[in-house]
Amino acid sequence: MADMRRIACRCGQVAFEASGTPIVGAICYCSSCQKAGGIFAALPGGAPVLESDGGTNYTLYRKDRIRCAHGAELLREHRLSRTAPTRRVVASCCNSPMFLEFKGGHWLSVYRERIDPADRPPAEMRTMTADRRSGVEFTDSLPSYAKHSGRFMWRLLSAWAAMGFRAPKIEYVKGELDVQGG
Repeated sequence: MADMRRIACRCGQVAFEASGTPIVGAICYCSSCQKAGGIFAALPGGAPVLESDGGTNYTLYRKDRIRCAHGAELLREHRLSRTAPTRRVVASCCNSPMFLEFKGGHWLSVYRERIDPADRPPAEMRTMTADRRSGVEFTDSLPSYAKHSGRFMWRLLSAWAAMGFRAPKIEYVKGELDVQGG
């Protein structure tokens, strides 16, 4: 398929394939994404997922359009708390954050840096900018929203409707990532 993207950890032992057009490309500035970004960067061999301004760049895909090609046994989940409704999934082979999943959601938020650089979709908007770091100002024309915008929510709802209002389960994630203080 011409609209197929490769998503892989830094060492290549874990790879996904995503087909079709992404739901949206968004940079999130919420406090949870900033906290998780700091934790992931501090892992042994970890790489930063936060942009220099504190945002986390994601490309959102429908769950029914993404599959693990290989390395599922190396995936580990991380939650900021035991009751957190989101789980962030890391490839334990090289501590590469791979995606974020909202409980009951029909999409995966793939860390944009995991997508093949030759084929990365652009960011289309910023969300949750009310939580951005003090002193961060935006000087470009990328739309920026204090919370999740109507445009963002419409894209999610439209994708869900196209899926028949289903929310497939992701079953290939194993155990918890061993993270201190997380």
